[in-house]
Amino acid sequence: MDWQEFLKGESGRHGLSMEQTETLLVALFSPEKAPRNQVELSVKFSISEPTVKQRLGEIYKKFGNSFPQLIDQRGAGKLDILHTKLKQKYYQLSPPLVVTSASDSSPYPEEFRSLIEEKIRTFCGRRFVFDTFQQFITANPHGYFTIIGDAGMGKSSIVAKYVWEHKSPCYFNILVERRNRPELFLKSIRRQLIDRYELPNSADADLPTLLAKVAEKLTAGERLVIAIDALDEVEQQPGENLLHLPTTLPDRVYFLLTRRPYHLGKKRLSVSPGIPVKELDLRDDQYVNFNQNDIKEYIRFAIDADSEYKDGLRNWIQSRSITDTSFVEQVANKSENNFMYLRYVLPAIAKGDYNDLSLRQLPDGLQEYYQNHWVRMGMDAKPGQLMEIVLYILLEIGTPIPCEMIAGIAEVDECEVAQVLEDEWVEYLKMQNVEGEICYTIYHASFLDFLKAKREMDSRRRFFQEVNQRIAEYLEEGML
Repeated sequence: MDWQEFLKGESGRHGLSMEQTETLLVALFSPEKAPRNQVELSVKFSISEPTVKQRLGEIYKKFGNSFPQLIDQRGAGKLDILHTKLKQKYYQLSPPLVVTSASDSSPYPEEFRSLIEEKIRTFCGRRFVFDTFQQFITANPHGYFTIIGDAGMGKSSIVAKYVWEHKSPCYFNILVERRNRPELFLKSIRRQLIDRYELPNSADADLPTLLAKVAEKLTAGERLVIAIDALDEVEQQPGENLLHLPTTLPDRVYFLLTRRPYHLGKKRLSVSPGIPVKELDLRDDQYVNFNQNDIKEYIRFAIDADSEYKDGLRNWIQSRSITDTSFVEQVANKSENNFMYLRYVLPAIAKGDYNDLSLRQLPDGLQEYYQNHWVRMGMDAKPGQLMEIVLYILLEIGTPIPCEMIAGIAEVDECEVAQVLEDEWVEYLKMQNVEGEICYTIYHASFLDFLKAKREMDSRRRFFQEVNQRIAEYLEEGML
């Protein structure tokens, strides 16, 4: 179902007249572009602006039951709200498109399929990033474009969204899964390029050779964009170019990269003079308003359209007699433009974890959220309890491990560990099937950073020495 068909269906469901439906279709002509304003609509329909305003007012009234913000909103901004709400519903109803090739393979690697689909499920905004990248590839024959941002600013989601829309070859470096080494990257990208472009005799080709072969096959107007997430999580020998990326590129070949900030002295990607390079730093002041608007759009999606959490969020808001606008504004400010903060805090609110707090008392920023959760679980009051032992085992091992192994190291019953993993830390962990066993790793780098800081602050405590000693003894026994 395309966008215009979707709008016609929504118009029918909300009782719009033919005239109102036509106005809606022209006003919201694209899900990804800003709506046409009243002046533009006046020109399109050859009618006066007051007439356009009257038509839009009737449309807002009919959509008001579905989207109460249209009733609450005073003055300008209603068309943007309606556009956002309908776009969110459209993407919820439209599952990720899987375009199959002649070989009937997925357009993106199976190893990243679940990650991509998870990231785009609640994706909102970031149009300014995509527009800037499009300007870069339009203005340059080839090049490297890097998105920079702190943990939780949505870099991985941006890559996932781009890959989903453009079916680009991709690689996601994942530290906690040890999927972050040059040889794994090359193996994956080589397979993707060979499958996509039918490259003969390329099973052992290096990346520059592969790119040269692909460039020869690109048709007029076609480009190759390879998207790579989380360069900061790459593990390789110092002195080598990051992921062995080529220093020169064929024409019409581009790389879309993301990474966290680093000190200038630690730069790990070098290119030859003349190769276009651009960096977009999400932290720059020029993007503050864009980031804030995208954060607000994400919150509105959660309270209006997220089937898993909207009811709980709505109950929390209504029980405190808060307006939607106030909730969106204040939570956006507390998030400090960090999507990972919202990923944790909004579900926690919905599940009742913050029923004892007011809106003003919610944690400020991601690090305060982690600390707040740590304290609320009694980790400081009772150091060394099983919840903490499990976390530090996962931190020290650093690779996906089964519940049985955690229980063996902790020297407790497996059922006790399973309860901790599934009840206490579930939102911080990632489960995956490794050779038929369910294994666990810590989900996100920002939580890893928080735990490492805890470990450093408490490095003299005997508890951490004991955890490491237990790990060493367990591994030693396994080798006997």
